[in-house]
Amino acid sequence: MPEQRDDAVAARAPFGERLAAAMAEHGPLCVGIDPHPGLLAAWGLNDDVQGLRSFSLTVVEAMAGHMAALKPQVALYERHGSAGIAVLEETLALSRTAGILTIADAKRGDIGSTMAAYAQAWLGEGSALAADAVTLSPYLGYESLRPALDLAAATGRGVFVLGLTSNPEGAAVQHVGGADSVAARVIRAVGMENAGAVPFGSTGLVIGATVGDALQRLGIDLAASAAPILAPGLGAQGATGADMKEAFGACWDQILGTSSRGILAAGPSGSALLDAARTTRDSLR
Repeated sequence: MPEQRDDAVAARAPFGERLAAAMAEHGPLCVGIDPHPGLLAAWGLNDDVQGLRSFSLTVVEAMAGHMAALKPQVALYERHGSAGIAVLEETLALSRTAGILTIADAKRGDIGSTMAAYAQAWLGEGSALAADAVTLSPYLGYESLRPALDLAAATGRGVFVLGLTSNPEGAAVQHVGGADSVAARVIRAVGMENAGAVPFGSTGLVIGATVGDALQRLGIDLAASAAPILAPGLGAQGATGADMKEAFGACWDQILGTSSRGILAAGPSGSALLDAARTTRDSLR
């Protein structure tokens, strides 16, 4: 019913506020849910829909009430077809019931009505795939994301825009322009979305935890963006809490570190998963 959807939206605080509260209560860590075939096997699970479901729900149950957010990797559900998407829907629903924020790592980016359809899927009220936030790619032009940016604002949800990633190929696009690099322009555009937000807005950035001195070399001021910073790469990808503190400096309070394999390798025991997550989180404090 439209009236019920409107009431739900009206009662929902903006994503930036909800994320800030979750980070203050539980610490600055987002746990990735990455059901790689190798991890399923290490847990003694089959690489099928049943294994996918057991893996995903175990992570949610272990982390709910203890961590700020969860980040399911959408591609690892899509590889199982429609049944895998149904597991993702169940994972998001269980997280919602358990009161833990979700970031769908979908990296969507397109133009026009196609981008609007992606926005409805991941951010629309009533969609079974709607998460608290979704990752987006701005490389068809930042304004191509406008349908998702506007819908997120209207529904109290958020987005995380790829800003500066640490994969070697990323520099060929993101670093172009030097002091006026592509990454810097994306980050400035995000700052305009968040103007006036305290402590940060609902339009976040994805900045790799292993970018090293790239922020300094490109003259990027993340603090000015007022964006929550999703920083993948902690743990298995090589970044430590100390590395991140050196790289991010003055914007440290905006950082939401994310770790997947480094924590998930501790499974399938829920208590062991939580212990691994707590150790990782404490390295960020």
